[in-house]
Amino acid sequence: MKPPSNNHLQPYAQDFHPQRFTFQYLRPDWPLPPGVKSVVTTRQGQPTGAQGKLLNFLDNSAGCLKQVRRNRRDLAAQLALTQPLPWLVQEHGIGVVDAKTHIQQQTPVSADACVSREPGLACVIQTADCLPVLLSNDEGSVVATAHAGWRGLVAGVLAATVAAMAGEVSAISAYLGPAISQQHFEVGGEVRAAFLATAPSTDQLSSAACFIPSTGRPGHYYADLYQLARIQLRRLGVARIYGGDCCTYADTERFYSYRREGQTGRMASLIWIER
Repeated sequence: MKPPSNNHLQPYAQDFHPQRFTFQYLRPDWPLPPGVKSVVTTRQGQPTGAQGKLLNFLDNSAGCLKQVRRNRRDLAAQLALTQPLPWLVQEHGIGVVDAKTHIQQQTPVSADACVSREPGLACVIQTADCLPVLLSNDEGSVVATAHAGWRGLVAGVLAATVAAMAGEVSAISAYLGPAISQQHFEVGGEVRAAFLATAPSTDQLSSAACFIPSTGRPGHYYADLYQLARIQLRRLGVARIYGGDCCTYADTERFYSYRREGQTGRMASLIWIER
């Protein structure tokens, strides 16, 4: 089966530190209000093997802590962000934090979504198969990111994020960043059951259609994270949804994939209001 098209993403790369590795980015192609920017980092420009695994944004190894901290500082500098990035301890839950409050606390925060109303202060999450969702209102006065793996989607992370943005839901647009595609995302029957158990009656059929039975493993299904997210966003009143045609598993050149590699790096998805 042909991998999904990635044509909606445009190159957005610069080497701001010639003595270091070249970090490359993708700029999501969606209609943002003036002054709002979004990017997704890739694995391109980074070395392969053990050395390359240090150049990610997953801060869970004492051995690469110094490198990861430098990467995070470099990323903020490269994007001309004047404030530190509010990195989250992601747990596949529905916790939402305010970026400004998080930065002021200067302590690790467990959450899976972030909202910012502060110019120059970005929202950021990291993924390697889970779905990153970027959101903005039409005025460009509030932006958000959500880490939407299947557990987070079932729990309601998108509803929690949209609620934290406040305001008129119809004025919010969403972008679905690089995630694992249905053809590579095999799950057990309990995942399908969890979605159907939490979906209202009006979404039962559309949610069930997001699961294709596996021919090789009875009781298993191929799940469509992108479509499951679209269903939930539309249910919330977010009608303008973009992106959703990448595959982190199939695109080995640009994306990390936990399912493909196991121990691996992470992409960072960011959105912010310019000063």
